[in-house]
This record gives sequence, C-alpha cells and structure tokens, in this order.
Amino acid sequence: MRSSESVRKKLGQFPHVPLSLLPTPLYRMDGMSAMHDGFDLYVKRDDQTGLAFGGNKARKLDYMMADVVSQGADCVVTWGGLQSNWCRQVAAAAAKLGMRTSLALFEGPTSIEGYDGNLLLDSLFDADIRVFEAGDIGNMLELASVRHVIEPIASELRSEGMTPYIAPIGGSLVEGSMRGPWGALGYVGAAIEIADQSNELKVQFDSVVLATGSAGTQAGLLAGARLLLPDTRVVGISVYGSSATVSGYVRAIGDRVLEEMGAADKLQDRDIIVIDDYIGEGYGVFNSQVGDAIRTLARSEGLLLDPVYTGKAMVGMVDLMHKGYFREGENILFLHTGGTPALFPYREQITDGLLPPVVR
Repeated sequence: MRSSESVRKKLGQFPHVPLSLLPTPLYRMDGMSAMHDGFDLYVKRDDQTGLAFGGNKARKLDYMMADVVSQGADCVVTWGGLQSNWCRQVAAAAAKLGMRTSLALFEGPTSIEGYDGNLLLDSLFDADIRVFEAGDIGNMLELASVRHVIEPIASELRSEGMTPYIAPIGGSLVEGSMRGPWGALGYVGAAIEIADQSNELKVQFDSVVLATGSAGTQAGLLAGARLLLPDTRVVGISVYGSSATVSGYVRAIGDRVLEEMGAADKLQDRDIIVIDDYIGEGYGVFNSQVGDAIRTLARSEGLLLDPVYTGKAMVGMVDLMHKGYFREGENILFLHTGGTPALFPYREQITDGLLPPVVR
C-alpha cells in the first residue's frame, strides 16, 4: 500500500485543468443508517463537483480537457443518450475553455419530449446538438458502434477549418482522439480523498458502492483503491451493460491506469465487482423501486438521487444489504455520481399519483 502523498505526487505529474471543485464532502447518512440497523452508511458527494450541476464527469474532464488543449483542438465531438450527463458536462467544460462542442445524442424508446433536464443545459452551453434514433447501434459505449455518425460530424468540422477532438463516452476508453485512460485518472484522485477523509473520520470503509456505466469511474476508483485502500471493496451497480461487458471495460481501463501510475501489478478477477441485477428494463428506464429510493433519500437525508444512475445504484445497495451481501457492521460508502438534472424530465414518473392537488 502506498501513502496518499506518494500517489498524489504521481497523479500531479499528469496535465490537468481545474474544472472541478475538490475535495467533495464525505459524511455519515444518519437517517439511512438508522433505517438499516447494523450498517453505518456514508455518502461521498461527487454530485457537488461544481461544473454544470456537478457529477462524476467533472473529475474526468479535469484530465481529458488538458489532453484536448495539448492536441491543439478547438472543438470536442462526443456522444451519449438524449439526457446524457457526460454530454452536459463536456459542453460546460468546452464552453469554459472557449471551445465548441458537437453532441450526437441518441434517442431511445423512453425519450422525453422538449428541451428539459440535461438537453436544456446542453443548449445553454451553446452545444451543436444532433439527435439520432438509437435503433440498432448496439453497444453505445464503444466508438465503433457510432462511428458512422461521429466521423461525418468530425469531417464537417475539419472542412470548416476546425480541429476536432473525438472524446469517447465517459472519457476513459482509449479510442478516438484519446491515447490514455485520462478521465479515469480523476478517480484515482477521488480515492486519495476517500483515504484522507476516512482517516479524518477514523472510519475504515469496507465497501464503496457506485453506479457504473462506461466503467471509467469504477476503474479509476478501483485502481486508486489498489494503491491506497486494499481492504475496501469497490462494488459497481451496472445501469447499462451486463456484468461481463462492464467488467471487461473496468479491467482494460483499470490496468491502463495502474500502468500510468507506475504500478507493476494488474487488477485481479476478485477485485472487479459488477452487479447487473438492477438494470431493470434497460438503461434510463424508470421503475417504481427507483422512485421509492429517490423519495426515501430526499426525505431521510435531504439528498437528491437521479432516476438513471444513482437511483438504481441505491436500489441495488439496499437490496444487497437485505440479502446479506454486506456483513452486518460494515461501513459502506455510497459514491453519489450526480445526474440531478435528469430528475426534471422524469417528473411525471417520479410523482405519479403521489402529489396532492395544488390549493389556491
């Protein structure tokens, strides 16, 4: 195990631009802990990273946008779902740095009409927004599945005299314009914060639970945990892909991060925990369990989850506690990865039949 200072020093050697507000708070969830006797539940508030309503993507963009600058690019091209948190924060980061953003947004069967949530924010950041039907694109996490859309956009920008940077979704897979797992480095930084904050609180976390989609957050955090928190499990609750698929991305990205950090070892099978039991009917598809989780956290902690990522991760964490996956007495840290703007376009599903009539 390395010291926080040595890992911090190594991480500091990588170029980055300070887009996120760090460190984020970490504290005990007293209400939730009281509701689940036998567990001490904590939250790491990465919804408060500051950039465009916050979220985990800000840490990634600290490193990825430095690569954009170093390559002399003046435009970022990326993609995601219609309510993509990633695209929202990319657009904000580019706007802050005086760059243009082109977003390819894919509309699925549960799309929501009109400019709302993240789509509204994308427009406020003056992103070039292009909407496509998801159709049969397959695995949206890989550039190969969307190349037929992304390459024409990049070619169009080049014909206008611009220098586009093709940013993989999540900013951690080594593809497009990226030559390293730069986004995931941000979550080595998060591991440093957790190690420092756990020492301040005099609490050793047995498990960290998070929503995992494009895998960069889990991979970076897991690599950081290998260096600093070897006794802490990192449990990913998948919101998009199968356990096998997401685990493959976690391994590929995590091993590259460890290599960049100068570590000789690689991730082992036992390190990579991805649970795909809580995806429900699909990515971004709302269900009543998610609604219950959102309302419970709001009313017990004053904490807002989102319906796509953290809501499903909280459903998974609580269910796993009930099933005995976590040992009684464990200290469990929930990583809140943001996504709050998505609450608004899902308002009807969240409040369906629950709101009293307005009294005038």
